[in-house]
Amino acid sequence: MKDFEEQKRYERAKERVDELKKFYNNLFSYIVIIGFLAGLNYYLNEWRNAWFLWAAFGWGIGLAFHAVKAYRLNPMFDKDWEERRIRKYMDEEDNEKQLWE
Repeated sequence: MKDFEEQKRYERAKERVDELKKFYNNLFSYIVIIGFLAGLNYYLNEWRNAWFLWAAFGWGIGLAFHAVKAYRLNPMFDKDWEERRIRKYMDEEDNEKQLWE
């Protein structure tokens, strides 16, 4: 039983590391590509029309959501919230059964 629990803990930790690794890869890609686009934009028109900001803003929004997911920053729907809702619905179901019995 203890080995099974240890294996589960290892799998959860590995999933967490994979999630963070994906976020860091996304962040690195963002920095490199937006940096390239900014340089290209400067080379073409010296930022008279800073079109690269549209790409930076759009991708930045996606990156922010990825960071929230990777770092589990969502305070409203965390694991405790899930557990509380599950227990609430289980209790409600038990109460309904008792009323009909």
